[in-house]
Amino acid sequence: PLRYISKYREFVKHEAMKNKSQWKTIGPAKVAVPSPNDFLQKHSKEPKLAPKKKEEDGKKLLPLSVPQRTYHPVIRIKKNFINKNAVAVIRGVPKKPRPFCVDTRQGDKYPLEPSGLVPKYVKKKNYGVTPKYVTRRNEEIKREEEEYEASVLEQLKKKAMKILSDEERTNILKALKKNWEEINHAYQGLPVLTDTRYKKIHKEELELKLKQLEHDIAAIEKHKNIYIADV
Repeated sequence: PLRYISKYREFVKHEAMKNKSQWKTIGPAKVAVPSPNDFLQKHSKEPKLAPKKKEEDGKKLLPLSVPQRTYHPVIRIKKNFINKNAVAVIRGVPKKPRPFCVDTRQGDKYPLEPSGLVPKYVKKKNYGVTPKYVTRRNEEIKREEEEYEASVLEQLKKKAMKILSDEERTNILKALKKNWEEINHAYQGLPVLTDTRYKKIHKEELELKLKQLEHDIAAIEKHKNIYIADV
């Protein structure tokens, strides 16, 4: 059988020759060649500044200013540095030799001042002086102690015992005896037979009160000076 041939074959060949034949070399075949007169010149690619504006026509320059009468021009005096240096050397104080410390027999030496052998710290003005913060703290502690002692003394004064006067002692003693007589009278009026629980409890209460009153009366009569604490 015959080989298949496309009907667009000639058209494709024509298009290929038309579009690709001129690109077979480097770049297009027909390119405008630059003129030899248009070569790259020096500083041609640098940005160019705008031209300076010329002075307007008819505009006059200002006249030169005349110095005033009080103006004194600065006169530069030439100095003789050789004589100046010689005078400075003659009048100058000679420098003291820098102290050194030698620590080996080979003569190795180093400056004495930064070595730590010079007692600088002892010669300070504030050496041995108590720091301010310590003094302030001690004062605060002392003030707090004084306030605490004052508060304790005040509390002791409030709780201090006072002596009972003779009149008050006599009045208290009379009141105790009167109370004892009333309770004793009630005790004497109790029935002889205590057959109920209430009677027993009432009798025991009266006996306890009588004993307590007798104890208090004996204590007051025994001691002349009696102290009472304010609770």
